[in-house]
Amino acid sequence: MFTDFSLLSLLIWLPILGGIWVIILGNNQASIARPIALAVSLVTFLLSLILYFGFDTTTPAMQFTETLSWIPAFNIQYSLGVDGISMPLIILTTFTTVLVIVAGWEVIQDKAAHYMAAFLIMNGLMVGVFAALDAILFYVLWEAMLIPMFLIIGIWGGPNRVYATIKFFLYTFLGSVFMLIALLYLYSQSNSFAILDYHKLAIPMTAQILIFLAFLIAFAVKVPMWPVHTWLPDAHVEAPTGGSVILAAIMLKMGGYGFLRFSLPITPDASQELAWLMISLSLIAIVYISFVALVQQDMKKLIAYSSISHMGFATLGFFLGSSVMGIEGGMVQMISHGFISGALFLSVGVLYDRLHSRQIKDYGGVANTMPKFAMFAVLFAMANSGLPATSGFVGEFLIILASFKVNFWIAFAAATIMILGAAYTLWMIKRVFYGEIGNEGVAALKDINGRETFILATLAIIVLFFGIYPAPMLDVMHSTVEHLVQHIGISKIPN
Repeated sequence: MFTDFSLLSLLIWLPILGGIWVIILGNNQASIARPIALAVSLVTFLLSLILYFGFDTTTPAMQFTETLSWIPAFNIQYSLGVDGISMPLIILTTFTTVLVIVAGWEVIQDKAAHYMAAFLIMNGLMVGVFAALDAILFYVLWEAMLIPMFLIIGIWGGPNRVYATIKFFLYTFLGSVFMLIALLYLYSQSNSFAILDYHKLAIPMTAQILIFLAFLIAFAVKVPMWPVHTWLPDAHVEAPTGGSVILAAIMLKMGGYGFLRFSLPITPDASQELAWLMISLSLIAIVYISFVALVQQDMKKLIAYSSISHMGFATLGFFLGSSVMGIEGGMVQMISHGFISGALFLSVGVLYDRLHSRQIKDYGGVANTMPKFAMFAVLFAMANSGLPATSGFVGEFLIILASFKVNFWIAFAAATIMILGAAYTLWMIKRVFYGEIGNEGVAALKDINGRETFILATLAIIVLFFGIYPAPMLDVMHSTVEHLVQHIGISKIPN
């Protein structure tokens, strides 16, 4: 239906060009730049919905494909397409960008136009990562999206923003070097940079393991998995609210997406051989990092560690013996976490904008002065704990079910996230929102305004809707995941 319509290119380049336009307008015309940034992000989101409504759920084939010759000498192409794995993540990206721009409408006064432009440009780059079907195009966009986030944290971040940005950049950039080496090896074997061509390669086991480990380093840093997770809490604490939302809701998902697009289909035998390693690292993230979250005094840092634990749940689902239920559960977990973590960071931002503190001890009794806000915050906390009828429950439930089919003790360890998640999240909620009013600052708080209510209410509706009716997520990814599982089951070791 949309074959001749370059929709994916439009989703990539519209926000990038819109961001450049906003930069040209400059901070002296912030009153014009803000509406333009909102309009561009909103149009991009609405266009991305065409992907969903025009998507054929009966086929695992790439859809909305585009191919142009880019660097013919090396057979590098500008090649785009989406399937049931990438399409939901693109819509999550465009939707979250709208919320971030609305959230920063009044809060960001310093260099407001540049702030909005950075998110628009990053939106286009992130969509490109999920849509790229050429390895070099993927790598260029993967690296390019670090630059806007580097600037967002470095310019609008907290007092230790320079340390956080350098640590964030070095971890992610150095991890990507190993991915580039693996891609160059694959090119030497196929004379192609087409990612789908790599899925067909018959690669010896030793080479598969080395390629898998190279991809693991790159994607584990982005997820992030233990023990390469230490950059994330620092980045979250120093980032402005919008930066934290994009980090948690979108950028962490790129590591999980990398496992599904590269590691599992290109090195299926190594993925099964090293599944024990992935399961072990995932369980450490789920259990150990949850205990780390329990002792945090900074709300942002607590949610950051919570994100590591929840993403560990997603990676666990991906490597549970090539299980359709496990991979679908991991995908649902990633998408749900995008909404819930974004909502939690926005909630912390609401409090920070008023009292300029993220320390739990500086609050207490907030529900007495901000009852409407407390209602939303408690809902998102419950969803983060995996409460049934919220989207946070669906992915975790599917992964635990898939775990039982593999090993009872894996399922038992994974299920602890529901207990520990409730412990650290509700412990924070109790100290921040309930009890007597903690101090004069809390007593003077005003409840959320119309703009903040709109953002949190939108996210609350989505979290409840997908918790009650997850079929719209599961239906679009099912054919793609089934095809991936069948592909993994076929040995890629040459005879």
